[in-house]
Amino acid sequence: MTFKEFRQNKVVRFLSNRYILILLLFLVWMLFFDENSYLNHRELNRERSKIKNTIEFYDEGSENDKKLIKNLQDPDSLEKFAREEYKMKRKDEDIFIIDFDSIKEK
Repeated sequence: MTFKEFRQNKVVRFLSNRYILILLLFLVWMLFFDENSYLNHRELNRERSKIKNTIEFYDEGSENDKKLIKNLQDPDSLEKFAREEYKMKRKDEDIFIIDFDSIKEK
């Protein structure tokens, strides 16, 4: 194929049009090099979804804590919570903690 035949090709003629070249350069610039490029937007969208997931996680934890606080207003449930979570006891009691997980492993 000679240079003249190459220049007569429809694709080459279309791509060598100055407006098409400018449009292609503009698209490449906007997709990859601009401050608001597609790559930046994709990274920002990923970060936004991570932040949304974190917010949902902490909202659920906050709801659980609010329920726990409301439940701990009752003195009996407060005592139960202190015994179970912090291994607290009364003065005249002895507490024996049995770890069932370590028993099953043996």
